[in-house]
Amino acid sequence: MNEIVKLDDLDRQILHTLMSDAKVPYAEMGKRFSVSPATVHVRVEKMKAAGIITGTEVLVNTKALGYDVCCFIGINLYAARDYHSAIEKLQQLDEVVEAYYTTGAYNIFVKLMCRSIEELQYVLIDKLQAIDEVQSTETLISLQNPIKRNVAP
Repeated sequence: MNEIVKLDDLDRQILHTLMSDAKVPYAEMGKRFSVSPATVHVRVEKMKAAGIITGTEVLVNTKALGYDVCCFIGINLYAARDYHSAIEKLQQLDEVVEAYYTTGAYNIFVKLMCRSIEELQYVLIDKLQAIDEVQSTETLISLQNPIKRNVAP
């Protein structure tokens, strides 16, 4: 089981700052928090070593790239043993951007991005539902994403 790492106030301030803007220089954070840039560097490295910070990423505006349809699809498999092979096949679909193994009504829950409803229809019929392990699907189309954030440090 993963060990929960204890963060102090300085760690949380640094993490919160990096989560808001990963490009903030250590010197600027040092001034902001009244510590040296070296202290900020050491704290960041400790959080990386502890697995709290696992990397940085570029956030992409999907609408600017033409992806106007975001949807969530609940997938029921024929059998639980089909999970691994179904995930391998889902990984091959560029439109699938997230996947979760879930309890409840679905075995797998995926987030899918498409450029249009027509493309979504094609992906559903010719790609996703064509996966042998998929018994049934239910599609929920997102109208907007009013809340999008990370967990609080």
